[in-house]
Amino acid sequence: MKKALKIVGFIVGGLLLVIIGLVAYLNFFFPKVAPAPAMTINATPEMVERGKYLANHVSVCMDCHSERDFTKFSGPLMPGTLGRGGDKFDREGAGIPGTFYARNITPTNLKNWTDGEIYRMITTGVRKNGEPVFPLMPYLAYGKMDPQDVKSIIAYLRTLTPLEGSYPDAQFDFPMNLIVRTIPKDATPSVLPDPKDTVKYGEYLVMIGACADCHTPMEKGEPLPGMRLAGGFEFKFPNGNVVRSANLTPSHETGIGLWTEEVFLGRFYTYRDSAGRNKAVTPDEFNSVMPWTMYAGMTDGDLKSIYRYLTTVDPVEHKVEKFTVHK
Repeated sequence: MKKALKIVGFIVGGLLLVIIGLVAYLNFFFPKVAPAPAMTINATPEMVERGKYLANHVSVCMDCHSERDFTKFSGPLMPGTLGRGGDKFDREGAGIPGTFYARNITPTNLKNWTDGEIYRMITTGVRKNGEPVFPLMPYLAYGKMDPQDVKSIIAYLRTLTPLEGSYPDAQFDFPMNLIVRTIPKDATPSVLPDPKDTVKYGEYLVMIGACADCHTPMEKGEPLPGMRLAGGFEFKFPNGNVVRSANLTPSHETGIGLWTEEVFLGRFYTYRDSAGRNKAVTPDEFNSVMPWTMYAGMTDGDLKSIYRYLTTVDPVEHKVEKFTVHK
């Protein structure tokens, strides 16, 4: 009996040593990305304007890094909060195994970051202090962005009105606190396509807008195979209501396969006027987390390119129940 207990003790002790060693290894060697590049961005007005357009209307950085008013449809940004951060993400609202807050990306916080540190953060998901962020920030998509576009966004962030706002560090449940360290990877930048090649340019915009992140159903944090852009990703409101992303594939029955270009653009045009941008909703009315008021600021040419690209993706039959009221 004593011999058996001794053997069990050796096994348990060995397992503990393996676990401790693995934890130490992941904490010491990960995230495994290159150091922040030595970089000084010589911003021009054109770069700042391009960065403003991308950050507010395509990659919509300001969506999470500002406060949104969900007493209005699609939660338009609240004046005076641009870039301040503070949006909370946790298991209850976002299905995340832990809690973290969107950071302040105004010069109040970024003044102590080099351009290279911000560049690495955007494209790899690794902070100034070497810690990883949860990929709800779509850095895996931003890592494929044309470097000049990334630099333009940084140039724009430097021009934001400095705002106060500091938040607790991220706290992840086990084992996500270890898994999240393995997710960041070095950027694999692409080259900005010629806008005249509308399908290729539309694909680029969909990529840097991380459309697939919200419009692909997932299971345990992984996109379901064969369901890219088929919709159904769930978002929970604080009152328990659930909204689901739409099927963007060219399925005739459940997607946008029967939409004309005019119909597609019209969905965005609705939120360009003051009535569409300020439509009040009650807690039990249909609402959306998609920042329509931000995407509505895209140029007609960019919206057309996105539409033309979406018509080329594989159609997926997937009926989505858009909205469920909590009983």
